[in-house]
Amino acid sequence: MRPQSEGFGVWNLLTWMAMGLFIAAGAIVVSLWYMPVIKKNEGMRRQMITLEDKIAYEQEVARQLKTSINALQTDPDAVERMAREKLGYAKPGETVVRFEATP
Repeated sequence: MRPQSEGFGVWNLLTWMAMGLFIAAGAIVVSLWYMPVIKKNEGMRRQMITLEDKIAYEQEVARQLKTSINALQTDPDAVERMAREKLGYAKPGETVVRFEATP
């Protein structure tokens, strides 16, 4: 006759294995359930980084424009320089020569 502890050991082992499999299956189900949320979060993170880069670029452009405005408001030579470069103006008696690049 066998001792009862051997039979109980096999059932105990099977019980623990079944519980482990249930826990593993539950973890897989939960991970599959949250996968779309994780992917959406990653996409939003990438979008946020892109927008932060755009913000930094626009802040640099704004800084340059403020510097230009300040120079135009305070420096008469800056106004003259801009009129010559952008508008092609010249002082009386000066001749404007323009160079165009050919493709």
